[in-house]
Amino acid sequence: MKGEAADLRAHLRRGGLVAYPTESCYGLGCDPRNLRALKRLIQLKGRDAAKGLLLIADHIKRLQPFMKPPSTADRTRMQRSWPGPVTWVVPAASACPPLLTGGRPTIAVRVTAHPVAARLCRSLGMALVSTSANKSGQKPAQTAAECRRMFGAQVRVIAGRIGQRRRPSTLIDLATGTVLRP
Repeated sequence: MKGEAADLRAHLRRGGLVAYPTESCYGLGCDPRNLRALKRLIQLKGRDAAKGLLLIADHIKRLQPFMKPPSTADRTRMQRSWPGPVTWVVPAASACPPLLTGGRPTIAVRVTAHPVAARLCRSLGMALVSTSANKSGQKPAQTAAECRRMFGAQVRVIAGRIGQRRRPSTLIDLATGTVLRP
């Protein structure tokens, strides 16, 4: 896995995209600091850039460069739901790329419980962009084979099984506690 991680890290540094299993479907991701990759991902999906993108990681420390430091109470609230299928909308760090936030002052973040996605983030030593692996408006891919058919050589596919969850992660606004997506 060590050599594979180095190869994948180099792929992501060059602006490459990756598809990987998550809690409910395959995710499509890239290095969140690579503007070229963010643009490629948005274009490949046919996604409106104003929607922003969410980040996953295996630990909150990998998300910290992208978000303002939460209060102790807010951090505790977030960590009670993690790892797991809960995504929090939090204030973005000033250096957070606008393509991640969709131009808003917030960023969506999650510490994933999916073993393959978490292991991927851990072995790469980074957070990853995580959006459903599909063309905008179409059904998300459920398997590695579907990802390969949908994206071909444009995306490196990590094989694995998706989780048991049938809906996207719950999305909660940290500031208000409002559930934006159940």
